[in-house]
Amino acid sequence: MSETFSPEVSDRICSHMNEDHANAIVLYAQAFGGISDAVSAQMLAIDATGMNLTAQVNSETVPVRISFDRILKDAEDAHHTLIEMVKQARKLTK
Repeated sequence: MSETFSPEVSDRICSHMNEDHANAIVLYAQAFGGISDAVSAQMLAIDATGMNLTAQVNSETVPVRISFDRILKDAEDAHHTLIEMVKQARKLTK
């Protein structure tokens, strides 16, 4: 894990995403994780190269690793990348 993504930074981003953007995480799992039938999802960790999620599919919890298309620099870079990814995911899951 990159030093810019300490456990504290990862926890802060995950908490924010899980509390305020739960539907975006479902879209990530569906569009980028190949879990098209996910009904809910949680972000467990994020680092410079990707994010770890769990998705609920048919009453089962499925682990999902989504790699970024480049190495992220810091939390601000992650913020912008996650916003762009949800925009892409919305287009892909329509």
